[in-house]
Amino acid sequence: MVKKRKPKSKNYFTHETELAIVKYNGLDPIKDEKKRSELYNNEIHYPFFKLTQNIIHTFKFYHTEVENLEHLQHEIIVFLLSKIHLFDPSRGAKAYSYFGTIVKRWLILYNTKNYQKKVKKLPIDGLTKNGSTHTYDMEDGKIKSELDKYVDLFVDYVSKNIFTLFPKKNDAQIADAILELFRKREDLTIFNKKALYIYIREMVDVKTPKITKISNQLHIIFKKQYIFFLENGYVKF
Repeated sequence: MVKKRKPKSKNYFTHETELAIVKYNGLDPIKDEKKRSELYNNEIHYPFFKLTQNIIHTFKFYHTEVENLEHLQHEIIVFLLSKIHLFDPSRGAKAYSYFGTIVKRWLILYNTKNYQKKVKKLPIDGLTKNGSTHTYDMEDGKIKSELDKYVDLFVDYVSKNIFTLFPKKNDAQIADAILELFRKREDLTIFNKKALYIYIREMVDVKTPKITKISNQLHIIFKKQYIFFLENGYVKF
């Protein structure tokens, strides 16, 4: 196992790290195998290790199949090494941002997959909170709750009226990106708020406060009719 180099400062992923990655990519994988190995061990491994560690804990990517998170980090680092040759500083991206994005995308997919596995193993009553009662119907072989039914109606309503509810083009794009998460909810589970924001920013290039503003507006629309739906079984948007 490669020993983790002790950091010289709190800023573990520096400009020197980026230069080391560029140099690593410039070496011949066969002729310069020893030089590449030494360069990676001395200058690149620790920044990759800390990058994966910090992202896992910052965004709470804890739905894993391993007991030791270092084993998960090892998997991600192996994946980073398979992509390291694609880094090109001439395109304007910084190495920290470039590889950080790769790690986040990898973890979103990985954690979503494992979260869904855990949910499928739960009994139906284990999905309700505080002993609350929900009714379930079978549709196309899948359990469909009252909330699922309402979400379908909500998404359909907002989609059809999106430019009325959000006249500004950019606001409508953000709202549609959020709705896309609802549309794909059976295939994609967003397991925490930070991961949800990352996913939306991948679809729409926008800052977090703007996403929060639009999501709050959608929540008001959602909440306004949900109680009525539960009591009456239909909506009147």
